Amino acid sequence: MSIKPPWDARLPSELTDLHIHVGGAVAPHILFSIAHQAGFKLPVRDYWSFVEMVTVKPEKTKNLEDYLKVMHEWTEKIQSSPAAIQRSVYEVIGKEYRGSRVTRMELRFNPMKRNLQGERDLDHIIQAAVHGMDDACLEYGTRCALIFCLAREFSFELNEIMVNKAIRYRDRGVVGIDLAGPESMNLELRVGDAARYEALFRKAREAGLRTTVHTGETPHTSGEGVIAVLRYLKPDRIGHGIRAAYNTEALEMLRESGTVLEICPSSNLATHAVQDLSELGHVLRTFKQARVPFTLNTDGPYLLDTNMARECTMLMDAGILSQEDVAEAFRVAEKATFIP
Repeated sequence: MSIKPPWDARLPSELTDLHIHVGGAVAPHILFSIAHQAGFKLPVRDYWSFVEMVTVKPEKTKNLEDYLKVMHEWTEKIQSSPAAIQRSVYEVIGKEYRGSRVTRMELRFNPMKRNLQGERDLDHIIQAAVHGMDDACLEYGTRCALIFCLAREFSFELNEIMVNKAIRYRDRGVVGIDLAGPESMNLELRVGDAARYEALFRKAREAGLRTTVHTGETPHTSGEGVIAVLRYLKPDRIGHGIRAAYNTEALEMLRESGTVLEICPSSNLATHAVQDLSELGHVLRTFKQARVPFTLNTDGPYLLDTNMARECTMLMDAGILSQEDVAEAFRVAEKATFIP
């Protein structure tokens, strides 16, 4: 007789998560093990101090940059080998299925941030991630795919390499590209180089890849980034997009284009994209009223000490979303997924 963890009856029996960063989704004890096996010299020796180091809470972070710093300085570094990324991808899928009944998930990561600035072979990193995903899907019966993240802090040339790698592996489970990182680092687009990125995203689409972009996740913007992304990059989905709720033009463009937002509640609280649950409620109600489709996602389950089920129950318990609202978000996710 199988024993399943307690389940909130308000939730669908199977969940979908379209926005999970591998760098924020691996359990601390797994990272701890990988780090020691690889011979990393950690700044702390005690395991619980390590857990504190790789976990993010709103009271510990001032902004998105603080949030990303944890991944860039430690979790991504620890995952920087073929063996480490293979185990990481495998463990993420198993954990999400066992702990939160997530049967469909899209994992995103930047392989170039796992090759120690060229010391490790990029194709071996990618192959290992694919193998980890294949093994987990075989064992747990899940449907998963990989999205390669471009980085705003990277040069255009490096990002072009990542798009070419995604195209090369599109028949091996890589289904799309993403553009991630603080919008303050989006230097090339700001100085008028949008045409090159527009062409790069068009190249990805023509090769059969789907596209998503991180934007509208910092409080100092008011939807301008969302408007620029929709105008130039034309993604299928937008990661976060929170600040579009404060811009009428952005709301209209989202509704007319049918672009789906990937909402990550705990992440948006931790990075202070919203001040609190009350503001998050205002944002989601605004999207509902404007008929902007959105999904619910975890972003970094272990980085944020959350899971998919907990994200949903948090919103329902706070009176932000009803049971039917949550069900609708998962219906949107089933239609918006990049998984064939």
